[in-house]
Amino acid sequence: MTAAKVAVTIEADLLREVDQWVAAGEFPNRSRAVQAGLVRLREERAKRHALLRELARLDPAEEHSLAEEWLAGETRWPSY
Repeated sequence: MTAAKVAVTIEADLLREVDQWVAAGEFPNRSRAVQAGLVRLREERAKRHALLRELARLDPAEEHSLAEEWLAGETRWPSY
């Protein structure tokens, strides 16, 4: 995969923390640490978007019916 150089501004405290990770051997260099963070952010966003897509597919009436069935005799479903 090709790589491109970019210039970014990072808070001094965060950069010190990244440098500590590099010094501890968690990452070979700053670039890899930042890349790892961006990859993780991308993965988390993908998971969140997938969850939102699935939630959008839910039928509120069907979910209400299933909840009523499950809670039958235990408690009354609150009206909103």
